[in-house]
Amino acid sequence: MSLDHPLAVARQAASEAGEILMRYLREGVEMRNKTASGGVAHDLVSDADLESERRIGELLGNAFPDHELLGEETLAGAPDAEHLWIIDPLDGTTNYAHGLPHFAVSIAYYHRGEPQLGVIYNPAREDWFVALRGSGATHNGRSVQVTPATKLDEVLVGCGFYYDRGAMMRATLASIEELFTHQIHGIRRFGTAALDLCQVGCGHFGGYFEYLLSPWDFAAGRLFVEEAGGRVTTATGEPLPMQKTSLLASNGHLHEPIQSIVAKHYGQGF
Repeated sequence: MSLDHPLAVARQAASEAGEILMRYLREGVEMRNKTASGGVAHDLVSDADLESERRIGELLGNAFPDHELLGEETLAGAPDAEHLWIIDPLDGTTNYAHGLPHFAVSIAYYHRGEPQLGVIYNPAREDWFVALRGSGATHNGRSVQVTPATKLDEVLVGCGFYYDRGAMMRATLASIEELFTHQIHGIRRFGTAALDLCQVGCGHFGGYFEYLLSPWDFAAGRLFVEEAGGRVTTATGEPLPMQKTSLLASNGHLHEPIQSIVAKHYGQGF
């Protein structure tokens, strides 16, 4: 089917969700820790997340009643559904909690397990990142491409940390240390996986890795990287599953060099 209508609905949903997030940010938002319901320490949630996801769910559900919705907070659609929307109503919650204007709404549509469109919107910056299967990736309407760099000593590398403060954190730090021995220009950790993936697609990062992400963290950003000419796999080089997983994104040229480092430390003690 044509992606024009799904894209229009996804953009409207992201826009309205962004308005909700900005309203809470202006008026004050109370953050809660998910440990109260069995989550991981430092994993935060708020009424802003919940209202944002609710509104996205309403708009998508009304437009596509036979599609399933999978979201971070309350939407529990089947990951193997033929038509699946994958939603993060607020990626970068910790940034949001501290008033840092680097967070996003992320919405992706998958058909039979394959990403068809991805919309990532940072309402604080009014930044739109859009990818359509077979049509490329754009930032605020401008076509983007991954960096053409072929050597690690030509690029920045992004990374993320899961909420774990133990073995997984130490493995991430070990990978960072080894990447520096290859003279990368620097490491950047911005705390919003969806936007980090966009940095790869826009050519700002040569690569990005994280040892544990959920589908709503990467569903839209994955397509953005791929449509910008890059590559996305697990940290050990396998296709991404529709479940919690490690992730490595790159411009393609640098995938194997970065993978050789992050795969070495992946799974050590966790």
